[in-house]
Amino acid sequence: MCRIRRAEGQSFGFRLRTEQGRRGHAVRDVEPHSPAEVGGLRDGYRVLEVNQEYVDNMEFPELLRKIQRCGLQLFLLVLREEEYDQAVSWSLDLQAVAREHSGENRCHKARLCHVTRNPVQGLGITIRHVEGHKGQYFLSTVTAGPAERAGVCNGDKLIWVNGVMVANLTFSALNKIFKKSSVYVTLLVMDRESESSCVKRRIPVVPDLAVCLSLAHRPRTMRLVQGPDGYGFLLRQEKLSASGRIVHLLREVEAGSPSAEAGMEDGELVLAVNGEAVEGVGHELIVQKIRESGPRVSLTTISCRGRDYYHELDLSPLLFYNEDIQETQNSPHTPDTDTRDVLSSSGPRLCVPDREAAGSGFHLCCAQDELGTFIGQVPMETSSALS
Repeated sequence: MCRIRRAEGQSFGFRLRTEQGRRGHAVRDVEPHSPAEVGGLRDGYRVLEVNQEYVDNMEFPELLRKIQRCGLQLFLLVLREEEYDQAVSWSLDLQAVAREHSGENRCHKARLCHVTRNPVQGLGITIRHVEGHKGQYFLSTVTAGPAERAGVCNGDKLIWVNGVMVANLTFSALNKIFKKSSVYVTLLVMDRESESSCVKRRIPVVPDLAVCLSLAHRPRTMRLVQGPDGYGFLLRQEKLSASGRIVHLLREVEAGSPSAEAGMEDGELVLAVNGEAVEGVGHELIVQKIRESGPRVSLTTISCRGRDYYHELDLSPLLFYNEDIQETQNSPHTPDTDTRDVLSSSGPRLCVPDREAAGSGFHLCCAQDELGTFIGQVPMETSSALS
């Protein structure tokens, strides 16, 4: 596995190609001293997985979009060219090869959980420190408490909190982070056995490779159809006062325009145009993409507050975003919100998830001395979430 990390405004330093008459996605033009070369990527390698998602049979444009959405860090599982060709000639199951490397059949992925503090129960967790082992922290959960409902399991190992890896933190420093988080915390957790397996296999345990159970803010996609007077908004490049970052904001949304009808709000930040990530792209190029789209365009956006949230976590807002799931969960007029404010008033629903290799994609929980069973964890991009 190659771990490739770039700086803001820097490219990864390689190209992906599909080559006529040959299967797979080939790595080409690896630039000297680039993040790709430093991360171990070499010319001719074939890509099997991107961030632990199998992509060998993925359509090339979809694969490019996936890489664009990864943000500043990328994990590629690759095979050397000759090894790949040999595996294909022997009709090996390359997906099984990838699973064997990641230990997918023997361990669970880490979980990214957003926990909102309850006035009575707090976060619903207690941190246990293993004496004599710096950075070894485990969590005890309150049954049916905020943490458990967010996807944290009793006995989980704490890996990361609010963008900070805990391995080098003292117990005192870790407690300060939790006390400072008066409203919510975002945690990366993993069961002890799976974490131990990853360490033995030298597989990094990071948010980029986790299952996202909940986050505070989510992007949304608006599909606009041009009216007689255009779309009814202005795109402006502005500098955020708090962070100093250059962003592209939607401004002057005209009442009654297609943009207003789609629920566009003044000040939303543009993340993607027609599914293509545009953060870091020049302003004129974004305007050109919108114009070239013709009478229809899709814009993926997030609030500035939401973008700051992901910036603090050092994650791309598009990393876990799936437009198909978003359309089933949000109305077209609902901007990104804190997940604690999302309540369903639609009454009972019949959901029929397809069973996948890893299961149905949800966990059933129950609370002591309370009637009923509730669904405590539904990872994004599973059949359960889609249903």
